[in-house]
Amino acid sequence: MVGNNLEPLCGFFVGRKFVAERNLTRHIGKLTALQVSREKRPGIYNDGGGLNLQVTSATAKSWIFRYGNKYLGLGSAFVVSLQEARDLAHECRRQRQQGIDPIAAKHAKKTQAKLEAAKLVTFKDCAESFIAANQSGWKSDKHRQQWVNTLAQFAEPIIGNLPVQEIDTTLVLKVLEPIWATIPETAYRLRGRIEAVLDSAKVRGLRTGENPARWRGHLDKILPKVKRLNHHAAMPYVEVPAFIAKLRQQDDVAARALELAILTTARTGEIVGARWDEIDLENAVWVIPAERMKAGKEHRIPLSAAAMTLVTAMERTDSALMFPGLSAKSLYNVLQRVKAGATTHGFRSSFSDWSHEQTTHNAHTIEISLAHRVGTEVERAYRRSDLFEKRRALMTAWSRYCTNAGDADVVRLRMATNKV
Repeated sequence: MVGNNLEPLCGFFVGRKFVAERNLTRHIGKLTALQVSREKRPGIYNDGGGLNLQVTSATAKSWIFRYGNKYLGLGSAFVVSLQEARDLAHECRRQRQQGIDPIAAKHAKKTQAKLEAAKLVTFKDCAESFIAANQSGWKSDKHRQQWVNTLAQFAEPIIGNLPVQEIDTTLVLKVLEPIWATIPETAYRLRGRIEAVLDSAKVRGLRTGENPARWRGHLDKILPKVKRLNHHAAMPYVEVPAFIAKLRQQDDVAARALELAILTTARTGEIVGARWDEIDLENAVWVIPAERMKAGKEHRIPLSAAAMTLVTAMERTDSALMFPGLSAKSLYNVLQRVKAGATTHGFRSSFSDWSHEQTTHNAHTIEISLAHRVGTEVERAYRRSDLFEKRRALMTAWSRYCTNAGDADVVRLRMATNKV
């Protein structure tokens, strides 16, 4: 029954005495069930054939199968009986005869069990788990909703109810190909989200193999490269004053909202959601609450004279919003109408370039004016000031520059002179 290629053990214990033997496979079945139950002295007690009882204390006993220099745990002696341990050891010896490593076989069995369990876990289950685990680190609820919406609309009808282990390249392409050419930006983001969900499932042991949604070296060999949209195309700051003058010829609320966005460097979402109760007319301050800010922190914007003129000239309605019915698309339409070649967000870049090149304000003041998070957590903890008065001076200068087309000609002349 026992193979001749078994590694001999070094010896065994008889009571407290260790007995060395050249070939212990000849001595199988030396322990008794009574001895196993009563033995409390720490030590290793050999049953033969590679099976050993390891006693750590009166309450800690376990079975170990030793072969060569390797040890395989077979379970607690309080759970696994002597006969069961011998059966397990016999199976290990049989595997050794067949050239199978018992430890590798045990790991393979566990992996297979996990894969079998994974057949009950669907892609939708994994997606929901991934979102729940990661949403606290995302910047906004809008970001979370984008994940939920894209997966629910495009992925789940095709792969949502399938076992996550069975998702392959063919299925991923079935999700992506119908929208790859028509809505490429959404398709590319969806691909990344599917990849993240599948990576997470692999880490959790729910699938094996390469990620079928991986782009580089995989899907990039099948799908054409996405021509991604430049959402933040910026206008050179020398052109901003002339653009403001042109914008003021547009007689509609959306144009006024876009002008306010440029003068205050506010983001699109902050503009379209602006409320009258956020405006302090007496002190010329716009206070945007934390829940409406990308960084999740209250932001105070000093309103320049031009911004105040714009705000006070607006007609008040019964709505709490400054621009009721306005959306990001409304601002986009204005830019398209006047052929601006830039985005609302891009004017923040225009402001940044102008501030760095045409003023002496430091980078910290400029970044806070853009409501960016500046420095490390520790630095922000000690530097709590929002440099409001310095920012008021900066925003006043920016407003004067934007609303004086003559200044733009001076800057253009200066830049042209520098190139000569």
